[in-house]
Amino acid sequence: MAPGKKGILERLDAGEVVIGDGGFVFALEKRGYVKAGPWTPEAAAEHPEAVRQLHREFLRAGANVMQTFTFYASDDKLENRGNKLSFTGAQINEAACDLAREVANEGDALVAGGVCQTPSYLSCKSETEVKTIFKKQLDVFVKKDVDFLIAEYFEHVEEAVWAVEVLKETGKPVAACLCIGPEGDMHGVSPAECAVRLVKAGAQIVGINCHFDPMTCVQAVKMMKEGVEKAGLKAHYIVQPLAYHTPDCNCQGFIDLPEFPFGLEPRILTRWDMHKYAREAYNAGIHFIGGCCGFEPYHIRAVAEELAAERGILPAASEKHGTWGAGLEMHTKPWVRARARRDYWETLKPASGRPLCPSMSHPDGWGVTKGHTDLMQQREATSQDQLKQLFDRSKSH
Repeated sequence: MAPGKKGILERLDAGEVVIGDGGFVFALEKRGYVKAGPWTPEAAAEHPEAVRQLHREFLRAGANVMQTFTFYASDDKLENRGNKLSFTGAQINEAACDLAREVANEGDALVAGGVCQTPSYLSCKSETEVKTIFKKQLDVFVKKDVDFLIAEYFEHVEEAVWAVEVLKETGKPVAACLCIGPEGDMHGVSPAECAVRLVKAGAQIVGINCHFDPMTCVQAVKMMKEGVEKAGLKAHYIVQPLAYHTPDCNCQGFIDLPEFPFGLEPRILTRWDMHKYAREAYNAGIHFIGGCCGFEPYHIRAVAEELAAERGILPAASEKHGTWGAGLEMHTKPWVRARARRDYWETLKPASGRPLCPSMSHPDGWGVTKGHTDLMQQREATSQDQLKQLFDRSKSH
């Protein structure tokens, strides 16, 4: 950490609002640097300029945490189902740390090293085997001296607890995020109980990321907060949701939606929706507020603008963005100039322009989770016979 910078716990203990970055995996997939399916982050080593630029855009938008682009960078995931890469997990993790640090040093930002759920856990490997995978990533984070650590995107609290226990060995602050909704994890453990287990394991910051829309995630974090307080424990809270509306999701979240992952664009939240999200999260006592899949820099800018008074600063990107559409005062067309006001954008109900499309979908809901044969890790590519079985099964759901 650069001299003079406050650490993550120092900031949160002081009541400061910390703004996270957005969703690198989806953003870089759209830009042509990540492959949908494996969702692995080799772009950190293959195309560092793309990752660096996205970090810079989130920094300019107001984020003061640069999370390493190490999502699914565990060795077991990098070699899963025929995924062949020219870089090792260590090389990807090291490149990601260097890029995050480079950009963080351009502003008042911290670097967070991140680990997430593993194919090994879903394949019922032992606690020792799963923890060994986390430790390999952790070795790089220690070597690169990240400022704090995040265990994120866990569907099962058991595996998240294992991750926290490993990350705590470094002595660095630890945040832990589950990708669950109000119904709890994939084994039915409630958000409140999940949070208690994570705090007892050593996480100082707990919350939710991914799988659900902002308001659903905030609701789940509220439940976590209530559980922690009822247990007589203390923690800070984090929320980093999707940038997609998901009112029709079941407990598995947006990956069960038929639009996942290539038809989600009609569900994207507007920048004005993000203002509501930021305020709701802050009012709920959540002070680490960011985004996950679907979040672009303009979404983070909206969060930063909504909480500008609390933070005492506007992001640099606001230089090119009039608050609540004020820049439209300069538009040529008078009816567009008439939209340069908060009450217009705050009450807008945007149309999709798709007259034959439903407003809601029917999630697939296959009920597949840890231990199911379809989730077992395999190094070989998915065979045509395996695909045919899946295609046939999908017709009955």
